[in-house]
Amino acid sequence: MKKMNNTATDSWIVDSNPDSSTVKNSCHPNLKMFLAALSFAYFAKALSGSYMKSTITQLERRFDIPSYLIGIIDGSFEIGNLLVIAFVSYFCAKLHRPKIIAIGCILMSFGTFLIAMPHFIIGRYKIETSIRSSVNSTNNLSPCPASSPESLWAGDRPSILPSRGCEKESSVSMWIYVLLGNILRGIGETPVQPLGISYIDDYAQSDNAALYIGCVQTISIIGPVFGYLLGSLCAKIYVDIGYVDMETIIITPGDARWVGAWWLGYLIAGAITLMSAVPFWFLPKSLPMPVEKHDTNCTPEQTRFIKDSPGLKHKFRPEEPANLHLMASEFVPTLKSLLGNPVYTIYLCVTIVQFNSLIGMVTYKPKYIEQHYGQSASKANFLMGMINIPAVALGMFSGGVVMKKYKLTIMGAAKFAFGTSLLGYFLSLLFFAMGCENAKVAGITVSYSGVGGLSYQEQSLISVCNSDCSCTSREWDPVCGENGITYVSPCLAGCNSSTGSGKNTVFNNCKCLAVANTQPGNLTATLGQCPHRDSCEKVFPYFLAMSVLSSFIISLGGTPGFMLLVRCIKPELKSLALGIHTLATRTLAGIPAPIYFGAIIDTTCLKWGYKMCGGRGACRIYDTSAYRIVYLGLTLGLRTVSFFLCILGFALLKRHIKKEEKHVLTNGSAELETLRKEENSSIHCEQFILALDCNPDRETRL
Repeated sequence: MKKMNNTATDSWIVDSNPDSSTVKNSCHPNLKMFLAALSFAYFAKALSGSYMKSTITQLERRFDIPSYLIGIIDGSFEIGNLLVIAFVSYFCAKLHRPKIIAIGCILMSFGTFLIAMPHFIIGRYKIETSIRSSVNSTNNLSPCPASSPESLWAGDRPSILPSRGCEKESSVSMWIYVLLGNILRGIGETPVQPLGISYIDDYAQSDNAALYIGCVQTISIIGPVFGYLLGSLCAKIYVDIGYVDMETIIITPGDARWVGAWWLGYLIAGAITLMSAVPFWFLPKSLPMPVEKHDTNCTPEQTRFIKDSPGLKHKFRPEEPANLHLMASEFVPTLKSLLGNPVYTIYLCVTIVQFNSLIGMVTYKPKYIEQHYGQSASKANFLMGMINIPAVALGMFSGGVVMKKYKLTIMGAAKFAFGTSLLGYFLSLLFFAMGCENAKVAGITVSYSGVGGLSYQEQSLISVCNSDCSCTSREWDPVCGENGITYVSPCLAGCNSSTGSGKNTVFNNCKCLAVANTQPGNLTATLGQCPHRDSCEKVFPYFLAMSVLSSFIISLGGTPGFMLLVRCIKPELKSLALGIHTLATRTLAGIPAPIYFGAIIDTTCLKWGYKMCGGRGACRIYDTSAYRIVYLGLTLGLRTVSFFLCILGFALLKRHIKKEEKHVLTNGSAELETLRKEENSSIHCEQFILALDCNPDRETRL
């Protein structure tokens, strides 16, 4: 037995027959470590990314910003990717890939910490309310004052309008730190996917590569599970926990003004991301390549150490520093070669359109559950993490297993991905039938007499029953009347007195309740919006079940579709292709989708909140019917467009496969002769290697 001085070839065993080219390979220990490290990195980045989406409504309320601005903040992650993705995918693919990934993880963690920073430098959150928070006060509050608003705001009732001594709050600019932190997260995340996936595909056997990538992506789906669960937990905790007496907080997590401890989850996610960088520092730059990916002139061990040279067929190849000038000069021709592949180009177009639909849908789905079905942010995030995301993980893993078990070809993978996407599309159409009616809010969705179909205007909030109360129509301090109708504030409900304090405040003699109620007597109202009707509660479980089923079916095609991208291009273009794919989808989908989805959702807002020092704040209540139509309509409309592009893609792919088959048949005899020559050359190369290096430390058995 001859031992060769290279520990990287421990898992390779060559037959004693010098003519044999059979190479047996088990998963190399370093490849196993890389798989584990990459899975953890995927988990960490998915955790922080999903936690960002789970805090959308919290950030809106904390910084008093509309949905389209939240979309800009969410899309800033993709802007960070855009800044460096081409450089990382092309240049860094030829450097030490594991260490580049480690640096990226460190940058991601710093960005996550930066997002949480505004909490520690901004002032305490001030709730927009007219209710006295002191639990020890014995004086009754008169919700319906006869005095003018100016004198009222100067008294003991806080205002959401500009008042004396009002200073511009720092929250106006604090969201900029969140934006910058998310950009830094995007820069750090850039090398993880293109360099990690290409590393696996380079050094894993072709039959196992799809399964390994499927496993990594499946484990990465576990990240959003914990991300949304973390978001659910933090949404239950008040934003200024530890700084305020919770007995003085008069709102609950289900209130449209509630802000959870959004900052806490970012600290946790940042720490996890920082830990994910550690294993990559201990991994080698390269691993032994499987025989089917090897240069056929020599055996797998040989290609790693030899290269063409005058006078000799091969010689040892020492590790050389990367020639950045040469790499730069080759970039444009390489890019032209890649984009000249019509199958790759149409694949890009399809995924860009589908990613627009997917990103917009996922970004605002928790908010859709909150607004449409009356769930709290905490419950919406919990349901996303425990029900929806696991279905996606199971679907992606199952897709990888199907591809490995049935050994799907490129065309087979394309048909499978298209079929699952189409079936999921038809199931998603059923969501239109699973709607809820608008909540009954006097002066917004119904009149004060309880008649629906009201077209909202600011003036409609003022009625005969509250006209003598000097109410402002700008505040949002909802109370639920005995008649099941929500009123924007106790003043607009015409309530003359109140008893109790804090969360236990009850408003009495509310005149506007009598308009929609024929029964005389003391009509009271309590804090908060009225709950949704039973009919909405009954349809919600069906929505969840259909959401899980459609998510599972659509995600079945995720791994085969991804492998289609990897297999339709030349091996040397793999890293660049993955990088350009990531660049295109994030530039043309990840950045604009949250923005225009948010802008369209903003058009369905019925009542905006206002900042303490004036100016429009976050939306308090939406037209749920309009929200459902624009949200689902835009999501499914984009997917419809992608299906038409898929038809063109199938035609191009079929033509490409026929062209390749024709090429193989034409050159078959020539290739057979070449293989015979290569077999003889392989024996020569093998003898050359043994003559040059007979070090007993090598463990390759001949």
